[in-house]
Amino acid sequence: MMTDPWDRFFAAVAEEIPEALQLRRQLHRAPCISGEEGPTRDLVLQALGSPEWDPVADTGGLVRIGPSDGPAIALRAELDALPILEETGAAFASTNGAMHACGHDVHIAAAVAVARAAQRVALPVALLLILQPREEAYPSGARDICESGLLEQHGVREVFGAHVHPRVPAGGIAIGEGAVNAAADEFGIAVRGIGGHAAYPHHARDPIVALAAVIGAMQMILNRRIDPMHPAVLSFGTIHAGSAANVIPSEARARGSMRTMHPRDRAFLHTEIPRVASEVAAAHGCSAEVEIISGEPVLYNHPEMSRSLMRALEGRAVRVVEPMRSCGADDFSYYTERLPGVMMFVGVARSEHEPALHTSAFLPGDEAVSDIAMAYAISVRTAFGIGVGAGSGAEAA
Repeated sequence: MMTDPWDRFFAAVAEEIPEALQLRRQLHRAPCISGEEGPTRDLVLQALGSPEWDPVADTGGLVRIGPSDGPAIALRAELDALPILEETGAAFASTNGAMHACGHDVHIAAAVAVARAAQRVALPVALLLILQPREEAYPSGARDICESGLLEQHGVREVFGAHVHPRVPAGGIAIGEGAVNAAADEFGIAVRGIGGHAAYPHHARDPIVALAAVIGAMQMILNRRIDPMHPAVLSFGTIHAGSAANVIPSEARARGSMRTMHPRDRAFLHTEIPRVASEVAAAHGCSAEVEIISGEPVLYNHPEMSRSLMRALEGRAVRVVEPMRSCGADDFSYYTERLPGVMMFVGVARSEHEPALHTSAFLPGDEAVSDIAMAYAISVRTAFGIGVGAGSGAEAA
């Protein structure tokens, strides 16, 4: 007979997996896009037995399990799906034009398994389940939750997140110390010229040619103005101009994304992109206007917590693989700006041709639910043991 509450907790998590798999299918079959996650939140609350909860960030919620006062350890579960038409062929595939193409259904189901286990076993620390909306869209749900003051009211001491990843081998968990995801911002560029007939370009000021030059110049900023040892990416995702092949339009627009790992590089690009766009456009007789939308900060894993968690995972025969770092972004970074935290990347790659995140064929296996649930359970146990305490993750390093 097990007397240690943590042993009972781990056993209870394992017992909750079958129900969690059923929940995963329910969630996957009926996804809700960013800003419309209310039905998903309500389904999760129902799975938890309709407990008391705090509404937050419009369609999100916080559920506290365990002691009603004192410190808490938080687990994040993202509620939203993407506006993608699913093409997985799964029996539980979505048919409503949205899709859990980033694995959020897996994350939610795993977190619910841990939360239900915590309801059954009296742990010496409270668990706060963060049901977060708008991970995939601005304004960030994580930012709104952090600014609500509720994390402080609940005495959150540490926070953990997990994300399936098709570039990490199935069954493996990747944890890196320090920066693991980039800061992500969006920008829009509008180049304005003088429209005209395609046969008489000398009577016009072609904004398409000017915008093409601006796009090329943006890549030169990275090549020649950013330290080559610093990861940084500028990618253009949309270009719009004109309405006919024989007409030079008066305006051309583009939108893109910038990713940086270093705060100085981020600040530099915020000032340099408008300057370069304006001057290059002017060289073509045009003008340029730039809008920059600030997004997530760098996602920073607390070093001591990361090391302790890796040791704890290995101690329970969980395969820890090479750290996963990328210029991807996740608004979990807002939590780690305020609190010691760790993001784990959980492997779902069953072959080298595993479909990518945010594609219509991405479908993690059921085993990922169990992998994340156990990783979350071990995270809670580890955090209770080391007691890093509240404060900025970056400051605590």
